[in-house]
Order: sequence, then structure tokens, then C-alpha cells
Amino acid sequence: MARVETSSSRPYHLVIFGASGFTGQFVVEEVARTASEGPKGNLKWAVAGRSKQKLEKVLEQAAAELSKPELRSEVDIIVADVEEPDSLAAMCKQAVIVLNCVGPYRFFGEQMIKACVENGAHHIDISGEPQFLEATQLNYDSQAADKGVYIIGSCGFDSIPADLGVLFTRDQFKGTLTTVESFLTVNSGDDGGCIHDGTWQSAVYGFADSSKLQSLRRRFNHKPLPTVGSKIKRRGNLFFSNEIQQYTVPFMGSDPSVVKRSQRFLVENQNAKPVQYGAYAGIGGIGNVAKMMFAGMIFWFLVKFSFGRDLLIKHPEFFSFGVFSKAGPTRKQMAGSSFQFAFYGEGYTEGQDPSQGKPNSKIRTLVKGPECAYVATPIAMVQAALTILNEPTALPETGGVYSPGAAFAKTTLTDRLNKHGIQFSVI
Repeated sequence: MARVETSSSRPYHLVIFGASGFTGQFVVEEVARTASEGPKGNLKWAVAGRSKQKLEKVLEQAAAELSKPELRSEVDIIVADVEEPDSLAAMCKQAVIVLNCVGPYRFFGEQMIKACVENGAHHIDISGEPQFLEATQLNYDSQAADKGVYIIGSCGFDSIPADLGVLFTRDQFKGTLTTVESFLTVNSGDDGGCIHDGTWQSAVYGFADSSKLQSLRRRFNHKPLPTVGSKIKRRGNLFFSNEIQQYTVPFMGSDPSVVKRSQRFLVENQNAKPVQYGAYAGIGGIGNVAKMMFAGMIFWFLVKFSFGRDLLIKHPEFFSFGVFSKAGPTRKQMAGSSFQFAFYGEGYTEGQDPSQGKPNSKIRTLVKGPECAYVATPIAMVQAALTILNEPTALPETGGVYSPGAAFAKTTLTDRLNKHGIQFSVI
């Protein structure tokens, strides 16, 4: 069972590392909103980062936004820097769980993972970088298991809705679910929307380094997962989806990787039948298709060269047609935005042999919620942490490096998310 109690030497249930970053601000506010959901109604927490002055401003802003003036004086500040291992070690020794908001994780993540494992703190991040996530599993799983530490990556949008959405669909299906396709749509309000350029940086470096991901995966020496029932049909690189009535592309983020890791864990450790998964994202009408193709060609050309990557990093708004920006969205833009994942599953009814014939039953489920990057992500991250604190016996038996579906399959995390605006339902 996970160790989740505080003590005189480990006084904080949660420490938010990178609290002064763009995403960190909203994670701080979400922790402050949900502090009463901590163990015995009392969550002990602190903020951490390089600059005490910036962290003080974060707490001031959170206090003003939430009308909680006590945050200025009651939340402790820890000064820690990824470039100073001793400061990370000192921070981790004080925390039950570290919420790591410092990215791109390919540059700054491993230092924090190492410090958490060595100093007995559980670790949650919101990475969408498959290379970082899978390298962490390869390099730290056995060490984390030995220490009884849980390292759980990709606990924000979009992997929590995707990974838990597949499990929710499986659990609601009466029979053997064999395939699921997800279709993501994001809606902006009248004021539009954008994403802070930290995510853009992760994408730039991730695509530039994509060849290394395949060699990394070969080092696991995994056997292919068994195919149950009919093999899932792969769609084209661009197609009109009748499911969501718009042009659609394969989803380029970490979801396929994360879901597959969860399915492998459930097959190998819980004797589950694997669900095949395809992930897609809607891009809208023909005008958006033209924009995406033009931007994509420029991106693919520039990302191959160091000078091109520098241009992409310096001018995210220009090269992404405003989807990414250094300023990030305003709170008004966030309030008007939302997301929706539609899951289409197929399988075999109870008593039907999946090895005989085509699937004979379908299911459709929905996961929907508020603005994805800075409202839904903090909700998912904080509820994941609260689940560890409140349900340690429902986690995997040993520590290790886990995907969300592997870590939380037997918990009430889906119910917790439902109560906080990320809603799972059967259509």
C-alpha cells in the first residue's frame, strides 16, 4: 500500500513544483479550491519553484481570484531549482506527492523523477511527451517499485480523459469490448482561445526527436498484445468523420501510447482482455484543413533543422496560426472554451465468442469538460493526487512507473472527475 501520511519530517501532502509557471498558477488555484477533500478534510500543501518573489505573487493572485486571503500566509513556499539537485532532494523529503508542472519534461523532467524516487515522494506530472513518459518507465520502474513510490505521468488533458474514457467504455459494455475509437473536438467561445507555448515547445522538440522513440520502444522487448476479435481498421491521414461531422486527422499526442501502456498493464497484471484503440481529432471545415496543411508543411520542414526549430520556438503564434502563443489564453477565453471526447466501441455480447465472426454490439460514450489545458488539466491532476491520498489500497500493489489507466483502474477517480466538471456518460 502506498505511504500517504504526513509526518514531522514530511509535513506536506502535496508540493506543487513549478507553481509560478503558466499552468502552475491554475494548479495552485485548483488545490486551494479542493483542500477540504484531503485526508480527513485537511490538505497540507506548499508551492515550490526557483523564485520566492514569483511564488508569493502566485499566492497573491490565487488569494484574489478565489477570495481566500489566508492563502498568502497559510501556504508555505519552498525554493527549489531543477539545476540544483540538493534543493530538489530537500523538497521531495518534505512531500508525500510532488505535482510537477515544469516542462518541457524532456529537458527538466528526469531530474525531478530521480529526486522523488531517491527521497520517497510520489510523483504526478502532466506530460504529453511519449519519449519522456516511456523512458521514465524504462529507467525508473524497478527503482520506484523498490522504494514504494508511484510515478504517474500524463495526468492532465488529454490523457486522463482518453485513458480513463477507454476504461469507462469497457466497464459500461455488456460483454467483451474489443475496439474503441475516440474523436476529440475542442470548442472556443466568442473570444476564441489559444494554448501557452510550453506545449508548442514540447511538440517541436518531440517531432524533431521522433526517430529515437522507436529505438527506445525496442529496448522494452515487449511481445505484441494479443488481438481479441476483429482487428481495428486504421483510418487515413485526413478524412471526413461521420461520427463528428467534420474533417478529422489522427491524434498526434500521447494518447495512443498512454492507452496502450495501460492496456498492456491490465493484460499482464489483471488478466484483462486488451482493447484496440484509435485516436482522432476533429479540425473543422475545409478552411481549417487548408490552414492545417499549410502550417503542417512549414512545421515539418523547419523542425528538421536547428535554425528552423529556433524560428518555431521564437514565433509560435505566427507558425501555428494563433493556436499557440507566449501569452497564453485569457481567463475570459478559458471560461468560453470546452472539449468533448466521443468514444465509439465495438465488441461481442455476453456469451458470444470473440474468435467467431464480426463484433455484434456497439457502445458510444462521451467525456466532456471545460477548457482543456488550464481548467481541465488542473482538475485532472489534482483529483489524481487526491485519489492517491484517499484511496491508497486501490492502487497497484507495488510502486513503479504507471500510466493513469494502470494506476487508477480500481479507484473512484472517474467519479471524482464527474463531480468536478469532467463528465463521463453513456450515450
